[in-house]
Amino acid sequence: MPEAIVALTPLHYLYLLGVAVILTVMILRRDTPAVCVAFLFVLGLAGLGSVSGAISAVFTSILYAAKEFMEIIATIALVTALSKCLMELGSDSLLMTPLKHVMKTPAVTWWILGFTMLLFSFFLWPSPSVALVGAIMLPIAVCTGLTPLAAAMAINLFGHGIALSCDFIIQGAPAISASSAGITASQLISEGLPVFLVMAAVTVLTAFFLNRNALLSKEYLASKSRSETPAGHTPASGSEPAVSSATEVLPSHTASKAAFIMAVLTPIAFLFDIVFLTFFHVSGGEATSLVSGTAVLLMCIGAVLGFRGQFPEKVTGYVTEGFLFAIRIFAPVILIGAFFFLGGAGIESIMGITLPSGGIMNDWALWMADHAPLNRYIAAFIEMAVGALTGLDGSGFSGLPLTGALAQTFGLSVGASVPVLAALGQITAVYVGGGTIVPWGLIPVAAICDVSPIELAAKNLVPVLAGFAAAFMTACFLL
Repeated sequence: MPEAIVALTPLHYLYLLGVAVILTVMILRRDTPAVCVAFLFVLGLAGLGSVSGAISAVFTSILYAAKEFMEIIATIALVTALSKCLMELGSDSLLMTPLKHVMKTPAVTWWILGFTMLLFSFFLWPSPSVALVGAIMLPIAVCTGLTPLAAAMAINLFGHGIALSCDFIIQGAPAISASSAGITASQLISEGLPVFLVMAAVTVLTAFFLNRNALLSKEYLASKSRSETPAGHTPASGSEPAVSSATEVLPSHTASKAAFIMAVLTPIAFLFDIVFLTFFHVSGGEATSLVSGTAVLLMCIGAVLGFRGQFPEKVTGYVTEGFLFAIRIFAPVILIGAFFFLGGAGIESIMGITLPSGGIMNDWALWMADHAPLNRYIAAFIEMAVGALTGLDGSGFSGLPLTGALAQTFGLSVGASVPVLAALGQITAVYVGGGTIVPWGLIPVAAICDVSPIELAAKNLVPVLAGFAAAFMTACFLL
């Protein structure tokens, strides 16, 4: 933890005002990009001192956010392209057949989907796991009657919530927190384990029981039945198929053969990815790249098998549809993300302003820690609040060095358990910033499931807050 006293400037107060206004607009269920652009201009004016600088800061912020999101945009686009290819060939129906015997009801499907995502995320991290689970299991889950929003909750809470906040296998998050707290990752995991488990259990159980009556949507099933195509496939929500049915291009026996080959090849290819990533301990961006590359190659193979001489046009159509879908989802989020990246480490790249703590929200967190009266319970609360504040930029890991350092400082000051405090900070930073609370952090799941990120964040809010309360009470007993 930096020892220097944080000096708050008008830039800090304006940014905090912007956060409050944007969150208020979200609560009122109104669109926020216009508000974000307005505050980007005001912050640019305050930080750079000129109108031209403020105008440039608006564009630079948006460009910075677009670059940060580009990996996710490409992944969503390519997985969507593969899904459309499998749908047009009929491979999606063949893939669903075996799991339909297990995923019989929406409730069972919700838990299977969640634990599958949890398992994959422990070994691969959530970003590539979202692509894998979304491409193969999501269509099956929806066919059992599970609503896309409920499916998104399961994938999100188990993956970007439980798996990413615990990170027991890869140990990326515990390593960052522990190194800053002056302890080992194994100490953090072992002593903080009750806090991690209580957070996980309370969050998913609250999510399930609060929404158990909404898992099966009769309206959704009725509209799905009415919108089925003659071939028995349902077009993507809110869009019309950009290419004609496979059966209109080729004889049915050729299309069926291609569908069967792709139904077998697709899970085998992704299974190979899982084995490779696990064996060679590949994670993060490299893992996402492997999964995305596999998706686009499978899409090309499917186009060749199913459409032969017309495959170049089919590949172009699928990729175009995929990127149009991804950009349609991400366009407003890029503007929102531009504002919140400005509150983190992005301020140096965007405005050329270097802050001692690395970001505006980190400065606020340090100020709060410096001015609050301390005892064990206040220290635990501040640790969670700091984690949540640093997570507002949509990056679950950017605040971990700060929460780890604060855990060491608070632990020594009040005689509390440093690993438990570090676990609390890690949980709130990852759950908020890693992508369960802030809409701009859970776009991958929302895009794969074709649901509103704001609606998904609203659904997650109560379960996650219940988990925070339970984790805090558990930590109070362990401090």
